[in-house]
Amino acid sequence: MKVLHINAGLEDGGGKNHILSLLSQFDPTTAELLVLENGIIADEAKKLGIVVHVLEQQSRYDLSILKRLTQFITNQSFDIVHTHGARANFIFSTIHKKVAAQWLITVHSDPTLDFMNRGIKGTLFTKFNLASLKKADHLIVVTDSLMAPLLKLGINKNKLTIIYNGIQFNSDRTNPPMMNDKFTLTCVARLHPIKGHERLLDSLYAADFTNFSLNLVGDGELRVPLEKKVQQLGMQENVHFLGFLNKPQVDEAITKSDITVLTSSNEGFPMVLLESANHKVPFIATDVGDVSLLVPDESYGWCIPADSVESLTTALNEAYDEWENHTLESKGERLYQLASNQFSLDRFYSETLTLYEKLMRN
Repeated sequence: MKVLHINAGLEDGGGKNHILSLLSQFDPTTAELLVLENGIIADEAKKLGIVVHVLEQQSRYDLSILKRLTQFITNQSFDIVHTHGARANFIFSTIHKKVAAQWLITVHSDPTLDFMNRGIKGTLFTKFNLASLKKADHLIVVTDSLMAPLLKLGINKNKLTIIYNGIQFNSDRTNPPMMNDKFTLTCVARLHPIKGHERLLDSLYAADFTNFSLNLVGDGELRVPLEKKVQQLGMQENVHFLGFLNKPQVDEAITKSDITVLTSSNEGFPMVLLESANHKVPFIATDVGDVSLLVPDESYGWCIPADSVESLTTALNEAYDEWENHTLESKGERLYQLASNQFSLDRFYSETLTLYEKLMRN
């Protein structure tokens, strides 16, 4: 069996970690990676010993690569092509009938919302991606909540398989007790409207405490508006825009935090919450995707209604009280035990491999 994963190559969030974590478990002769542009995914994949091919698409509109891609897949005799992301999905959709390989797509987030607030281009990209999803032989969804929008598109339920994300948990991790003199929160998310950063800032402004430090990890279109909002709220000394960080830097930011926060309006199954669990750092997150699986009750953390400043403010006040009382550590420990048992990288790999083998028999 030979599998080729295809991605645009510029993904720097949970999708990147998903792809690299999965490929790192396969024999390099079984699963390889092809990217349409040289970038962070290719660089990190090579460091993991993953076989990487770069096709060098000149822009997202450059279709001159179609013939080369067709020839490459055919010459290399790939049995399965596994695409990730709207760009890769669309590119392969135009040639999938010209190759013998089975086509599998992983849907990482709600495809109807991926290009929100992007104008006419966003509308077109959404249409192209949705059309691509309908053409694939099979789809993996990373959370149960993504089933509904796909079924609404008319995709047969038999073509959908849920495989939750997984990471390599460190069984010997023993984080020292936090000694921060300020309540330290970290939010790892691209600066995009769907991630709810404005709501987070409003909730912190409304909270009962002022002794805090918020680290915003990630870049995006909302950076300038969010910086202006921080100034308007008078929180320049509290809020720090760290921009894009690589994985070791993200890990370091999380380990130095008392709590992580994710306030999205919509998510798949956020890898960053698994990373927080791996570092035994509890989180406040909105009840989107299957986040609630990591927070079966309040002893593990906070899973709150989406789009509610009031609920988020209440959770922040409760977390601050627990920080003062040194009880956050026990939440982090319970979260780690739950996540490491249910969302391991071994399970992620084995369920994906089982699906590959099923597709090979078709």
